[in-house]
Amino acid sequence: MMQIGSTLPANNLHLFQARRASFNCSGSPLNPLNRPQVQAQNANPVASTEVTKKHLSNLEKLLQKQAPDQEPVQKESGSVPSLENKAKGLLEGLNLARVWPGKKAIEEMSPRHLNRLQRLLSKSAEYSPRNNLGSRWREYHGSRDWEGLLDPLDENLRREIVRYGEFIQAAYHCFHSDPATSADEAPWPRHVVLPDRSYKVTKSLYATSSIGLPKWVDDVAPDLEWMTQRSSWIGYVAVCDDKREIQRMGRRDIVIALRGTATCLEWGENFRNLLVPMSEEKDDTEAQSKVECGFLSLFKTHGAHVESLAQSVVEEVQRLLEKYKGETLSITITGHSLGAALALLVGDELSSCSINMPPVSVFSFGGPRVGNRGFANHLNAKNVKVLRIVNSQDIITRVPGMFVSEELDKQLRGSGASAVLNMLDNSMPWAYAHVGTELKVDTKMSPFLKPNADVACCHDLEAYLHLVDGFMASNCPFRANAKRSLWKLLNEQRSNVKMLYTNKAKSLSLNMDRDTMNMSSCLPSPSS
Repeated sequence: MMQIGSTLPANNLHLFQARRASFNCSGSPLNPLNRPQVQAQNANPVASTEVTKKHLSNLEKLLQKQAPDQEPVQKESGSVPSLENKAKGLLEGLNLARVWPGKKAIEEMSPRHLNRLQRLLSKSAEYSPRNNLGSRWREYHGSRDWEGLLDPLDENLRREIVRYGEFIQAAYHCFHSDPATSADEAPWPRHVVLPDRSYKVTKSLYATSSIGLPKWVDDVAPDLEWMTQRSSWIGYVAVCDDKREIQRMGRRDIVIALRGTATCLEWGENFRNLLVPMSEEKDDTEAQSKVECGFLSLFKTHGAHVESLAQSVVEEVQRLLEKYKGETLSITITGHSLGAALALLVGDELSSCSINMPPVSVFSFGGPRVGNRGFANHLNAKNVKVLRIVNSQDIITRVPGMFVSEELDKQLRGSGASAVLNMLDNSMPWAYAHVGTELKVDTKMSPFLKPNADVACCHDLEAYLHLVDGFMASNCPFRANAKRSLWKLLNEQRSNVKMLYTNKAKSLSLNMDRDTMNMSSCLPSPSS
């Protein structure tokens, strides 16, 4: 841990001696003139200098002292003041706002605040043991639609959500480390660096677009390369292979992690937003299940040397179910953006491929709408549990379809207009509806992000995990002891982080250009 006391070295004594007159009239509790019994001593300039040296020495010790891990025990009124109160009074008395390179209030420059900020901005890990989910794992996996766990947010569920988000980040890192897929031969197995070493990757997953760019595009812009490839690595299947972790979670967990949009053709599929039937069989008795054309294309299309996403997922999960037959299993599908949309299609496909399918749950981050109300009812009937983590400022979660909020839709359906709305659901090509239970976070609740952060930041996965880590309840402020590091937000979203914290990162001399991060089998604790 780097020391921050050097930001105000004691050898700058001449600066404080030049300002000694201002201290004498500042009203500080440290000013000897405010103490009648020692006024006579202040006539001696040597004694006054010695007092100033003593004050500066005490200040340097406080700035160099590491902040304790726990809050100091509150004492009864009338007792000796705590160390925190002493430090605060010392800093206020010295009027450091006039000499410190910052514009915020004195209390934001306290040793405790700066030490905590340094831990948040650095990559130093803070670990805590994961709680044993035991017999409650089904509840955390959505058996009761997370009733009573979201507002306020249960600390165990918060950790599980952040953990599944880390699996998606591993998919992003793996793809961007080598995005190209050969069009002439079958791809080699990829090495995925998982954030949780108790899991091992068993299968790479690919998504293929049914559309392509004209040949002249490749001739005009040959440097696009992987951006125009039809098949791209999009995620992986992993299974928990650690006995202690299996015991902690109460079951062996199978994870399917899917990244968001990356290539030009994936963006092209995103804009094919007409609803199409999931199957050719027409059902006249109820609303037909329909999904976005582009999402279904990426899910069902196979490449020249790779299977379709639907086929590869089903085959791998069935293989794992056979391998671990007789054990308690769960299937967790997690994705961000496009990956969140495909996660719903994966959940639907898996729920239909076996009679004895383990519980299937989807944890999606920043996911768009995928299908109509018939598709939502279809997933509910198959008992696929969906938890959508949504940022109120993220516009991606309100497309495609008409810009009608879920709250307004519920009000209209409860006002007697449900028959008309159901008819529109069946006939309109953009009558989309969300699926599952919603956990809503908000960029404006974070003390670190600007309230007017841009669209990219509001949709960024790291920003989502930051907001989940700090979320306590809809009527509570951001969690003060959130332990997730701010390093990546500052590194990738610096323009969206408040100037106060970017300035402090610079003053703390943090290296903002580091690319590597030590992985551990235990994630930094987001527990409260």
